[in-house]
Amino acid sequence: MNMLALIALQAAPRSQMIGPVITLVSFGLIMYFLIIRPQRKIQMQHRVMVDNVKKGDEVMTEGGLIGTVVHLAEDRVTLKSADARVIVAKVKIARVFSATTTES
Repeated sequence: MNMLALIALQAAPRSQMIGPVITLVSFGLIMYFLIIRPQRKIQMQHRVMVDNVKKGDEVMTEGGLIGTVVHLAEDRVTLKSADARVIVAKVKIARVFSATTTES
C-alpha cells in the first residue's frame, strides 16, 4: 500500500508542470505569428524591391530624398535629384515610384 502512495506522489509534480509548459509554448507561437512572421515578410518584400531597382527608376530614400537612379553598384545607388547627384546605400531606398525609360 505504501508503494502505491509513493508512485502517486511522484506522478503529481509531472502533471503540475504541463500547464506552465503549454502556456509558454502557446505564448511563443502567438509571438511568432503576430510579430516575427509579419516582420520577416516585410523584410523580404523590401529586399525584393531593392534588388529589382534598375537604372531610370524614380525612388525615395528613407530620408525623404526623391530622385532618379543614374548608376547602380552592388550596395550603392547614385541618384539624380534636380541638379545634384547623391550616392545612397541601396538598403536605404524606401519606395520605388515608377520606372522611366532608360537613357542610353
